[in-house]
Amino acid sequence: MDVILLERVEKLGNIGDVVKVKDGFARNFLLPNKKALRSNEANRKVFEKNRERIVAENAAKRGEAEKESKTIDGLTITLIRQSSNTGQLYGSVAVRDLIEALEAEGHKVPKAAIVLNKPIKAIGLYEVKVALHPEVSVTVKINIARSPEEAEMQAQGVDVMSAMFEKDEAGFVEAYDPNAEPGATAEVSAEEPTEG
Repeated sequence: MDVILLERVEKLGNIGDVVKVKDGFARNFLLPNKKALRSNEANRKVFEKNRERIVAENAAKRGEAEKESKTIDGLTITLIRQSSNTGQLYGSVAVRDLIEALEAEGHKVPKAAIVLNKPIKAIGLYEVKVALHPEVSVTVKINIARSPEEAEMQAQGVDVMSAMFEKDEAGFVEAYDPNAEPGATAEVSAEEPTEG
């Protein structure tokens, strides 16, 4: 199906471009969200008549998004969550959690603006894209930890999981006797009397 784009759509085109898309994508996403019109003679005339207004509205929305982006860009959000000893979260961090955290920081962001390809399921530092407008996007850092102290360590660049599982090099080492019976300790095998 050929459609006329009413706004910039990533990987498709800019305002006014006539592009060929799959029917389902047009019917289920572009047309209901008013991102495009069906490409026919009547719609082309309507678009050309309203082109200046559409471009002006897009420029105004982009200007507002750019103002908002300056306050959000590079923001770091810390989320404290429970997790297992291996760092796997009990549950996951989804778009809803990120929206609530941004609102707590004083930023009103629509749900559709947060680009999270899959839920976050482990502690660590993540970068999440926030698309405030089709032409304006920023990156927000998400710091997920089990405690505020752990979050602070992660923010300083310490890999908390590898630090927790570091091997103790100077720790206790058991003596090894290659001739001992399986399961016997070195002390027991050394104290056994020899029969003569």
